[in-house]
Amino acid sequence: MAAHLYFAYGSMLEPERLSEFAPNAAFQKVAHLPETKLYFAEANGKWDGALPTIRAEEGNTVWGALFEVAPAELAAITAAEELDGRIPTKEFSVVDREGTRHWVTTHVVEGPEGGDPSPDYIEHVVAGGRHWQLPMGWVINLEEIVEDDLL
Repeated sequence: MAAHLYFAYGSMLEPERLSEFAPNAAFQKVAHLPETKLYFAEANGKWDGALPTIRAEEGNTVWGALFEVAPAELAAITAAEELDGRIPTKEFSVVDREGTRHWVTTHVVEGPEGGDPSPDYIEHVVAGGRHWQLPMGWVINLEEIVEDDLL
C-alpha cells in the first residue's frame, strides 16, 4: 500500500516518541500550516494539562515536520493520539520551505480553548522542534508558553 503524508506538530515531533509508533517514518521536510493557529484545548488527565491543537485562523502559522509513513504505522500513530483525545483529520494542507503544498493527515483535539498547557507534553514538542530545526522563534515561543504558565 502507498505511504501517507503525516504532519507532526505535537509530541510526535520528538523522534523517540514517533519511533515508538512508526519506526519506519521517513522525515521529508520542515513545513508549516498557513492561516492556522495553535491553541491549547481542555486539560488531558494523562498529560496533566491542556494539549496543543490547531484551527484555521488568518494571520497565524503552525510549524512542524512532514513524514512519509506506511498505513499500518499511521494507524499506530492514530491509536496513540486517540488515547490523548486527538482525532485524525485530513482537512489541512502544509506548505514546505520550497512553497509546495501537501495534503496531510494530522491530529487535533476537538474542544474549546482553555487550561494551562502540559509542561511534559510541550517538552516533547520543543525537543522535536529543535531536532528537526524548526524556526527558532517558533521553538522559543513554545518554551515561553510553558515558562509563562509556571510563573
